[in-house]
Amino acid sequence: MSETILEIKDLSAGIEGEEILHHINLQVGRGEIHVLMGHNGAGKSTLGNVIMGSPVYQMTGGQILFEGEDITQLSVDARAKKGIFLSFQNPLEVPGLSMEAFLRNAIREKTGKPVKIFQFKKRMEEVLKLLDMDASYVDRDLNVGFSGGEKKKAEIFQLLMLEPKLAILDETDSGLDVDAVRTVSKGIDIFCQNGGTLLIITHSTRILDALKVDHTHVLIDGKIVAEGDGSLVDEINQGGYAKYTK
Repeated sequence: MSETILEIKDLSAGIEGEEILHHINLQVGRGEIHVLMGHNGAGKSTLGNVIMGSPVYQMTGGQILFEGEDITQLSVDARAKKGIFLSFQNPLEVPGLSMEAFLRNAIREKTGKPVKIFQFKKRMEEVLKLLDMDASYVDRDLNVGFSGGEKKKAEIFQLLMLEPKLAILDETDSGLDVDAVRTVSKGIDIFCQNGGTLLIITHSTRILDALKVDHTHVLIDGKIVAEGDGSLVDEINQGGYAKYTK
């Protein structure tokens, strides 16, 4: 197994006094692709938010280690600076802030250094070309008036610009048409080829067609009930989750 980048130890968490996750243990190696599957309401998105440090959720037990460091008590922005990225099922609209300005600020916060505008714009052009995205994206207010597919493409654009060490993608293929899935898949593949580590949260598998999945985890009612390699995805596609809910 490759060097562990993320380790979750006996994690339990919930919201407003209701426990959703129960004693989760998970290890993710650097450069690996992990898939977290489960039916709606299983706790998949909760786990992604807890890893990112969302204050909406409260950990009631356990630890989260990133590159060997205990980040359990760190804020969202501190985790982002360390190299963790979380996409959202429903990205927020931010009127008055362009995509370009958002990314420039995010990169400056991440590196602690001024952004070199020429290099930044050149990189934006490269990524837009890689994803076959129109240059007008970067001038528009962040997610304002974007279709569902445009929002997901925008997140993959942000992923490639920010170059995190670990990306958690939450239902990235939800509601996308064929062309949008192709664009998003291409961006994810580029991220992985460049050495990125990936945790994909999904109950669909279209986004996985072009990826070599290293590990699959099945989450049912807040507990990991099965683990395997990429073949487990095929098994669930054929038989569903029935065998894990008895």
